[in-house]
Amino acid sequence: MSIGYACLAVGVINTELKNCIIKNASNDKLLALIDYNLKSLENMIDYNGRNNIKLFRISSSLIPFGSSEVNNLFWRDIFSDQLKKIGDKIRNSEMRVSMHPGQYTVLNSPKIDVVNRAIDDLNYHAQVLDSFGLNPAHKIVLHIGGVYNEKERAIRSFITNFNGLDEKVKQRVVLENDDKSYNITDVLEIGTCLNAPVVFDNLHHEINSNNQRKSDYDWIRECRKTWKKKDGVQKIHYSQQNLLKKPGSHSSTIRINEFLHFYEGLETKDIDIMLEVKDKNLSAIKCINCTTQQGKIKVLELEWRKYKYKILENSPLHYLEIRKLLRNKDQYPAIDFYNLLESALENEMSVGNSINAAQHIWGYFKDVASEKEKKLFLKSIEGYIEGKTSLKAIKNILWRMTVQYNEAYLLDSLYFAI
Repeated sequence: MSIGYACLAVGVINTELKNCIIKNASNDKLLALIDYNLKSLENMIDYNGRNNIKLFRISSSLIPFGSSEVNNLFWRDIFSDQLKKIGDKIRNSEMRVSMHPGQYTVLNSPKIDVVNRAIDDLNYHAQVLDSFGLNPAHKIVLHIGGVYNEKERAIRSFITNFNGLDEKVKQRVVLENDDKSYNITDVLEIGTCLNAPVVFDNLHHEINSNNQRKSDYDWIRECRKTWKKKDGVQKIHYSQQNLLKKPGSHSSTIRINEFLHFYEGLETKDIDIMLEVKDKNLSAIKCINCTTQQGKIKVLELEWRKYKYKILENSPLHYLEIRKLLRNKDQYPAIDFYNLLESALENEMSVGNSINAAQHIWGYFKDVASEKEKKLFLKSIEGYIEGKTSLKAIKNILWRMTVQYNEAYLLDSLYFAI
C-alpha cells in the first residue's frame, strides 16, 4: 500500500510552482517558468523520497499553458535532461505519480471547441508523463463531465470521444465518480464499456450516491475488477468532510482516528490511497506513520521538530503533553502523538501564547540580529499587543530572518506554514 498527496508540499521550501497571465507569456518567460517549476518538482520528489511517500499527484500547471497554443515551445526537447533526471528519481524511489486535469477538461461537452481543448489537454498530460519515461501504471484521472439535460446522450458522447483519443492517452486514463453528475454506478458502467479503470472517491460518493445499500468497501471491491495488471495497483481517493464548510469541502487535515477506522476495514492493503486534503503532505506522513508496522520513535521526534513551535503557539498544555509522551524511547505512540497534534491545532490562539511562541523563535536570532532588526521585532510585538499589527506581520519578520541567517531548524518548521 502507498499513501500519497496531491500537487503541492506544505512547509517545504523551494517547492512552489509559478505561472503567469497570457499577456506575459513570452517564450523567455515560459522558459524561465518551466525551468523553475521542474526544479520545484524535483525538490518535491526528493522530499517524498526522504519521507517514504510513494504516491504523488503532479500538478497540471507544471508546464504553463502546456496544452495551449500560447506555449509553442518544444519543451520536451529543451528540458529533456531535467525531465529524464526527474523520471529516474521517480522510478528509483519506486514512486507512483499521476495527474488530474481540471474542471474545464470536459470530453463530453456538446461544444466541439470544448471537446477539442479537452483532447489537447489530455494529450499534454500524457506527454508530461511520457517525458519522464513512466509506464502506463502512472495515471491520468478524469471525470466524465456534464449532463447537459440529457444524461444518456452525454454518456454516449463521452464514450465516442474517449474512443477517439490517442492510444497513449487511453492507456493512462482512469475514470472517477464526481459529487454532482456521475455517481459510482454510472462511472463503473462507463469504465467497463471502455475497459478503463475506475477510481472510487469516498467523499464524492457520500454526496452523490446511487442510493444502493452498499458500503464504501463494496464499491472499492467492484472498482477493483476494472484494474488490470498493466494498470498497476488499484487506486482510490480518500478525503474527509470539512465540518465547517459546504458538503464536498475537504478537511484541513485528515482526522487520524477516522482514517484508521476506514483503513482497518479495507479487505486488502494492496491498494494505493490518494489523500485529498488541505495540508497535503502533512496528512500523508501522518497516515503513513500511523499505519507502518515498524515504527521508530525517531520518526516522531523528527515530526515534533517541525510542529513544536506551532503547537506552542496554539496550546502550551499540549506542547508539554507531547514532550512527555516522547520521553519513552522504547515506544512508538504515533496515534496518541497525532491525536494530540490535532487537538492542539483546533485550539484558538491567544495573544499571550502567540507572543510566547514568537519570542521562542526570536531566541534563534537575538545574538546575531542587527539593532534595526531588534527594534523592528520589538515594535511589531508592541503593535500586536495593541491590536495595530497582525501576527502574520510578526511571522513575516521572523521568516525573513530565518532565510537571511539560514537557520536550518526553522526553515523546516511548520510554525510559518500552518
